Amino acid sequence: MKYTFTIMYILRKPIALFGITVAALSSIFCPFLKIPIKGNWNLYQTDTSLFLITMGFLGLSVLFFAVRKINMYRYASWGFLGWTILGLTAVYFKINNYFGFKLVDGLLSKTIHLKWGWVVLILSAVVMVSSVQKVKEIK
Repeated sequence: MKYTFTIMYILRKPIALFGITVAALSSIFCPFLKIPIKGNWNLYQTDTSLFLITMGFLGLSVLFFAVRKINMYRYASWGFLGWTILGLTAVYFKINNYFGFKLVDGLLSKTIHLKWGWVVLILSAVVMVSSVQKVKEIK
């Protein structure tokens, strides 16, 4: 007898919805930067284009979730995870190299701090990625 294996993906919907909801709410309500005089900033106040692209990736994930394209949802979730990590590194380097002068950049990096909103956003992206499970089917 000859057996063939096909790979199939299963989407765990409650976990995916939890990840999407936490990602959407964290980008609006969680603090991402601590600015000395102005206080805590969310993702929109940190960088508008970063916020809009993040919401675009999240919107693509929701679209593929709604039309039940599991493979495309998986790619969009991986893209969202990569984008959040890229956004964190971009904000970190922007804080540490804003003016190009070592003295001023050192003072700026000591006063502006990253907050816990980045951890929540990245963990929600990890939850979205882990909601898709690979299953081998034997025929």
